[in-house]
Amino acid sequence: MDAQAVILVGGQGTRLRPLTHARPKPIVPLLNRPFLHYQLALLRQHGVTDIILSCSHRVDDIRAALGSGADAGVRLRYVAESEPLGTAGGVRNAADLASGRLVVLNGDVLTDADVGAVLRFHETRGSRTTIGLTPVDDPTQYGLVEADARGAIRRFLEKPKPHEITTNMVNAGVYVIEAELLRRIPADRPVSIEREFFPALLADGVPCFGVPLGGYWRDIGSPSAYREAQLDLLRGRVATQVTPAGTLRDGCWIGAGARIDAGAVLRGPAVIGTDVRVQAGARLGPLTVIGDGARIARGARIEGAILWERVEVGEGAVLRDCIVGAHAVIGAHVDAAPGVVLEAGAVVPDHTRLGR
Repeated sequence: MDAQAVILVGGQGTRLRPLTHARPKPIVPLLNRPFLHYQLALLRQHGVTDIILSCSHRVDDIRAALGSGADAGVRLRYVAESEPLGTAGGVRNAADLASGRLVVLNGDVLTDADVGAVLRFHETRGSRTTIGLTPVDDPTQYGLVEADARGAIRRFLEKPKPHEITTNMVNAGVYVIEAELLRRIPADRPVSIEREFFPALLADGVPCFGVPLGGYWRDIGSPSAYREAQLDLLRGRVATQVTPAGTLRDGCWIGAGARIDAGAVLRGPAVIGTDVRVQAGARLGPLTVIGDGARIARGARIEGAILWERVEVGEGAVLRDCIVGAHAVIGAHVDAAPGVVLEAGAVVPDHTRLGR
């Protein structure tokens, strides 16, 4: 079952701000790897290596981070929208490069779904469009999908009100679509794949099926979800072939060139990037990610926190369950409470208390 893939990476990442002020969402780091590496590895694992990225926002940044895809073992091609075309328009924009059967992924979902099983389900059901489904506690923020016992879809309902909920199975942003159906998507205006394209197929009698994905699934589109996804990776809850750079020691991945003074304490699971400097008396982890080139001063305590590259943390600073963007400077004896999110380049003066 040969297939191509299209990954929708055109969004501006508004829910993930302020982190996406400086970096597009598809390449925000997870365990110091660009997020899309996890989707590329998933597709490659299931034999899909011809991949089209449908972009519109900061395309040059994405291309610079991922290149041809050779490092990830795939072939990457890029299509760029001159103006946003919506989720269906993003797929339609890839039509000239696409043929046959397409796996389509939303570019903000971390999952270890069995893509091969979804392709086999699509084949055996004679489906023209298959939608991966996942259960959620609160369907009101997602696209609810009603299906019968065989998986034939009966109804779509985007962001249902509480009294409208009839199932907890929602659109997981993983699709298999026959490429010729893309011609049905208007090319001259924004089109929603969830609100327009799929319902129109159903109304016209095109066979559409839904299949539970199983496995891990998380939309990383908010800062809290983005941090939790990394904690899940550290805990081994996500089956992925992407591993942190460096050497694993006592539950901690230590990057090349990292210098950790005697008297510093590391508690795994944790990831320490390349060329990191950790002074004596600092305590890092558990559930902590330190980006490449970071500097952690003596007596600092970092737990449950995600630090991007080249962050400087001053003496005695305490960072707990927070996120710090690249090149930020955290002064001495700063206390950052859980939930704090600092954008790239932030400067926090000595003795500041954040999130209190």
